[in-house]
Amino acid sequence: MIPTPLPFEDDLHALEQTLALQEVMGDTDDVRKLRKELAAAKKAKYSSLSAWDTVLVSRHPNRPQTVDYIDLMFDEFVELHGDRAFGDDRAIRTGFASIDGIKVMLVGHQKGRNLAERQQCFYGCAHPEGYRKALAKMQIAAKYRIPVICLIDTPGAYPGIGAEERGQSQLIATSILEMTRLRTPIVCVVIGEGGSGGALGIGIGDRVSMLQHAYYSVISPEGCAGILWKVATDETKPRAAEMLRLTANHLLKYGVIDEVIPEPLGGAHRNPREMGHTLRSYFVRTLRELQPLTLEALLQSRYEKFRKIGEFIEV
Repeated sequence: MIPTPLPFEDDLHALEQTLALQEVMGDTDDVRKLRKELAAAKKAKYSSLSAWDTVLVSRHPNRPQTVDYIDLMFDEFVELHGDRAFGDDRAIRTGFASIDGIKVMLVGHQKGRNLAERQQCFYGCAHPEGYRKALAKMQIAAKYRIPVICLIDTPGAYPGIGAEERGQSQLIATSILEMTRLRTPIVCVVIGEGGSGGALGIGIGDRVSMLQHAYYSVISPEGCAGILWKVATDETKPRAAEMLRLTANHLLKYGVIDEVIPEPLGGAHRNPREMGHTLRSYFVRTLRELQPLTLEALLQSRYEKFRKIGEFIEV
């Protein structure tokens, strides 16, 4: 299936349509030539994305989400529901899982695919009960010495009145505090959007990484443009995205993340299965690196990791 084209992908979309037509017609030589041409075009296009283009890729409607990765990466999964206080927030999914023989606790944002699911998930914007559910499940994992895997993909925490009345900011702050001292390994990956406190609420870990075409930022480009220029337009949004330094390469350079995980040619939405395999390999490798560490060494390293973010030496 040809993915929905992004604004900067007109030439790629035309090539993909031509290739699909030639594959139906069965002209082997033309198909081989078009495949090479398409691969070269994808490589050229995706090796020089602007910050705003990266934001658009991270929001692609066909981009794999937490539920997709559950099927692609894990050998088994048992979902755990509810926060034992208010309800079950469908914007955050939690449950026991197994990956390459390692038992883990999975916590991840879910945006939804169709309109009904997106409305149920509030487009990946979690309420306080979502963060309360996530934290409760992480504490269960710590009790039984089970590592935690967090998949981050949210434009931000839900900003509604009800969420604020139920203590949205307090729950995010509590989650951040408790994750800093959770006595089990935590591995976090931004798989799409990493928006503000909504992402940070499940983003404190021993290893924090990003997919190649994801973004992680204190505010969305639209929000930043609205503050700085009073209007979010096709001119101001790309400027804001560039100023925010929100891409994986920027954040790796500044020490905010530990690793950039490569995506398939043309983005994860073009080959979810390959992306799932790559991400599975990353988690298995990282968990095996963390397993030998004592809890004291793990907690000290996690503390130092976040304390040094923002340290700069001026000469």
